[in-house]
Amino acid sequence: MTAIARTQDPAVRSAPAAAWRWVRSAASGIRWYVTALMGDGAYDTYIAHQRAHHPDAEVPTERQFWRDRMADQDRNPGARCC
Repeated sequence: MTAIARTQDPAVRSAPAAAWRWVRSAASGIRWYVTALMGDGAYDTYIAHQRAHHPDAEVPTERQFWRDRMADQDRNPGARCC
């Protein structure tokens, strides 16, 4: 098969596209894992819970939420190493 015939073969042309889709999917999964591990979505999850289960309660600012969360972790270290 010549080089020109290979470039016209749809399987050969789609291989780089499939590889990029796989790389993007893997990168997306890694990004999700790291952000979940670091707790980046914790405030959004908390707000959704508050609105669903306690609609009349006052919702703290994001800054206050993180202050309260860090203070709670300092008071109750649980299974942390430090």
